[in-house]
Amino acid sequence: MKKVYVGKTKDVFELENGNYLLKFKDDVTGENGVFDPGANTVGLSIEGIGRSNLQMSIHFFEILKAAGIKTHYVSADLDNATMEVLPAKVFGHGLEVICRFKSTGSFMRRYGDYIQEGADLDAYVETTFKNDEKGDPLVTEDGLIALGVMTAEQYDSMRSLTKKIATAVRDELAKKDLVLYDIKFEFGYNGDEVILIDEIASGNMRVYKDGKIVDPMDLGKLLFA
Repeated sequence: MKKVYVGKTKDVFELENGNYLLKFKDDVTGENGVFDPGANTVGLSIEGIGRSNLQMSIHFFEILKAAGIKTHYVSADLDNATMEVLPAKVFGHGLEVICRFKSTGSFMRRYGDYIQEGADLDAYVETTFKNDEKGDPLVTEDGLIALGVMTAEQYDSMRSLTKKIATAVRDELAKKDLVLYDIKFEFGYNGDEVILIDEIASGNMRVYKDGKIVDPMDLGKLLFA
């Protein structure tokens, strides 16, 4: 296998069959040792979180597959914390899409003058460029189109998929009395089709139970209890 990318929470290898292999790490994003899915730096390492994130990703990718929502997921090896995925090109130099059901985190830092912490949001979708040096700057739909990152049709498809996938995750977590505040996705395109890439795991979402945030390592235990 040829290593083609070293990421904050996983490494990427090219396979001989043309697909790619994601190797999950035990690192999560955050600042000053505190977990934050919206952060653009590795904040801490949690032993076993890579395997836990993969287990959760498999669970949600299978749910999406059953719902007829195409993703890059092909198969996974839980023991080795790896997942085989379809090849996909990223938008621009990398684009993150956040879906928010409750106001918290960076949303509150920007808009706290207008909304209370934990207030309901109707699957609010926002996009940011992946750029650590610039703090993952926000970019609007018009900006993405004007910059040639994606077409209006691709944006509409991505926004629709974001809402569908985030709602599916929220509803699955709710079965365990877990409340999804927000979740971060990445999308790419395979041919002419916009598809979900990356992972669906605790390191990319903020989940609360009984009014308290759930530690990412505990989320898998609660979900699969």
